[in-house]
Amino acid sequence: MRLNKHIAATGFCSRREADRLIAAGRVTVGGRRGGIGTEVAPGEEVLLDGQPLPARTVRAGRAHVYIALNKPVGVTCTTESGVRGNIVDFVGHEQRIFPIGRLDKDSEGLILLTSNGDIVNEILRAENRHEKEYLVAVNKPVTPEFLAGMARGVRVHGELTLPCRTARIAKYGFRIVLTQGLNRQIRLMAAAFGYRVTQLRRVRIDNLKLGALKPGQWRNLTAAELAGLLPGRSDW
Repeated sequence: MRLNKHIAATGFCSRREADRLIAAGRVTVGGRRGGIGTEVAPGEEVLLDGQPLPARTVRAGRAHVYIALNKPVGVTCTTESGVRGNIVDFVGHEQRIFPIGRLDKDSEGLILLTSNGDIVNEILRAENRHEKEYLVAVNKPVTPEFLAGMARGVRVHGELTLPCRTARIAKYGFRIVLTQGLNRQIRLMAAAFGYRVTQLRRVRIDNLKLGALKPGQWRNLTAAELAGLLPGRSDW
């Protein structure tokens, strides 16, 4: 089994987070530093920061957890327990859970968390083009030229963002629907046109809507919501 999948299977974190831990040199396999492509043999010892990985939290017969949270501003989307205000401690769930994707610390709104590391990559995979909808407030009046430029694509992190949908909702506010999730994407896109984002809230991920959840509240996803998010899969 590949090392990142092995780590995710413990319920400690997602495969993407595992890749970051591996790249940082914090994981060893059989006493040797692990790499992104390292294979773990049955019974081989895997250590994180010199300590054994936690036992798998999802036992036979115990269902995985899938949560929709309205993340408040100030909560950080990380599983690192040493980070003050991390999202795992904020939710305080009895099972070990981790976020699917991210919202930066200054943003709020809908984010999903799960104990099932096997589905995280599928949801985040860029080619699956999952829609994410945001309501954004900025420091200057929203113009048609600004919206058209955002929709066409903006160079961020050395690459052109994918075309997206935009619409004006107030003098200083607009709606944007993305199918990718680059780090601080909307803030950097707006900055390219001389705008500063003053508030950013995600209200939808594909078929999942923020709805009536108040900041800090969370709920379990329904079977219908999971089926819509992961069409063709029934192993959740």
